[in-house]
Amino acid sequence: MKRTIIDVSNLELTEKVVSIKRVTKVVKGGRNFRFTALVVVGDGNGHVGAGLGKAAEIPEAIRKGKEDATKNLVNVALDENNSITHDFLGKFGSASVLLKRAPEGTGVIAGGPARSVCELAGIKNIRTKSLGSNNKQNVVLATIAGLSQLKTPEEVAKKRGKSVDEVLS
Repeated sequence: MKRTIIDVSNLELTEKVVSIKRVTKVVKGGRNFRFTALVVVGDGNGHVGAGLGKAAEIPEAIRKGKEDATKNLVNVALDENNSITHDFLGKFGSASVLLKRAPEGTGVIAGGPARSVCELAGIKNIRTKSLGSNNKQNVVLATIAGLSQLKTPEEVAKKRGKSVDEVLS
């Protein structure tokens, strides 16, 4: 998966905490509690990213997760009715997320982790199905992997050496 560097200085990013887990480490003096936060950020206009933050307090873990997510932003190819350009199966680990394009008025039909990614990416019409693992972190990363690999009709036409009309028909 190729990464393109996105300038985040002029983007208005909103964040959404997908999950917070409490992790316990048993040591000689008792138990150490730490927190892990899975955060998704996006501008609602085709940019989305996810990050993981770990810290002793929840707010610090969320801040670190947001920082990590802004470093991992990807571009999403959207069509004219704020859906994806074509159907795709995103995979990460044992989680797979089926992303299906939808006509205007469908809305976001997606489960919890995939829904937050789609909404923050600016997708208004999509159908998704989570296949395989239900692990929230892997489902979020599979959704982002699928969205980042989408291609616009212009990119496909250029690669094939054809016009956009020939590709779409």
